[in-house]
Amino acid sequence: MTGGNNPSGPGGQAPREAALLDALRDVFDPEFPISIVDMGLIVDIREHRGTVDVKLTLTSMGCPAVDMIMEDIEARLLREPGIASVAIEIVWDPIWSPRRLSADGRLALQEMGIAV
Repeated sequence: MTGGNNPSGPGGQAPREAALLDALRDVFDPEFPISIVDMGLIVDIREHRGTVDVKLTLTSMGCPAVDMIMEDIEARLLREPGIASVAIEIVWDPIWSPRRLSADGRLALQEMGIAV
């Protein structure tokens, strides 16, 4: 699980889940050059016997990039050793808000002139 108000932190995760979350730093939000981890879109990530379960939230319900984000998540995680499948669930609890941004994500948006 990603833990509390700091969705980018390991929050007591097992090392495997922390490594998988770190791998998702390679997946960027299509609208901003920020990883989906730093955007706070990953709510939870767990691995069991080669299957990764990801709970993903989005910045809006009508996000036109949802398919692209999910494809990128799956493709990136399948490159990890021992991962055979990825299941992604869209969740709306917790709903995304700027509080879910990591410190790096917040700084990147501010450098782009976006108030957070």
